[in-house]
Amino acid sequence: MTALTIRDVPDDQIHTLKVRAALAGKSLQAFMQELIAREVAKPTMAEMMARLDRETTAEVGARDIVSAIDEGRAGR
Repeated sequence: MTALTIRDVPDDQIHTLKVRAALAGKSLQAFMQELIAREVAKPTMAEMMARLDRETTAEVGARDIVSAIDEGRAGR
């Protein structure tokens, strides 16, 4: 695993993170690893859009749509 160093983190933010880690029963390191893991597990909007483009392509034309509407109306 690679070590990660973050410089110039304000003291109040470090204090808040330490308190939250303690409340969660974790070390600051374990808490930060979990925080990073949660963040990287969330896809970005660009990643979601790319996934939607891959998974939702359909070969439907205007005629198909009009036909489906007509069939729905005829079934009433």
